[in-house]
Amino acid sequence: MPTIVLVTEIPAAPEACFALSLSVDAHTASMRRSGERAVAGVTSGAMGLSDTVTWRARHFGVPFRMTSRITAHDAPRRFVDEQVAGPFRRWWHEHRFEAVPGGTRMTDRVEFSAPAGPLGRLVERLVLTRYMTRLLRARNDWLTATLSSHA
Repeated sequence: MPTIVLVTEIPAAPEACFALSLSVDAHTASMRRSGERAVAGVTSGAMGLSDTVTWRARHFGVPFRMTSRITAHDAPRRFVDEQVAGPFRRWWHEHRFEAVPGGTRMTDRVEFSAPAGPLGRLVERLVLTRYMTRLLRARNDWLTATLSSHA
C-alpha cells in the first residue's frame, strides 16, 4: 500500500494551522484547480470529530465523488480523515502539528490503495502516488502562504 509522508514548516502557531486545515472553505480554495467543492455533509466552516464531507472534483478529466469522515481529533496536535465512500479502496490521512521554533511542523501521512487489484497497484505506482503527492504539496503551499500572510 502506498504511503506518502510530507513535512511542511509553517510560520504560524499550531492552533492556527490545525484550524485552517479543518476548514472546508480553505480546502476548497486550495484545490480550486481541480474544481473540488463540498456537496454534502459539512459544506462550509470547520469540521470536527465524526463530521463528514462529500467532495466533488475532476481529476484526469473524470468526475469523482468522495466522502470522508474525521475519525480522530486531538486539537491542536492531530486529526485523521478517512474515506467512507469514493474512488479509493482505502484512504487514510493523518495530519500532525508540532510546535517548533518559528512556527509549526505539519506532517501529513497518507495511506491509500486503489481498487482493481493488480491493475490498481500498477496505477498506484505509475500515476497515483506522484499525482496525490503533488495535490498535497499544492494544498500545503496554499496553507503556508495563507498562514504566512496572517502571521
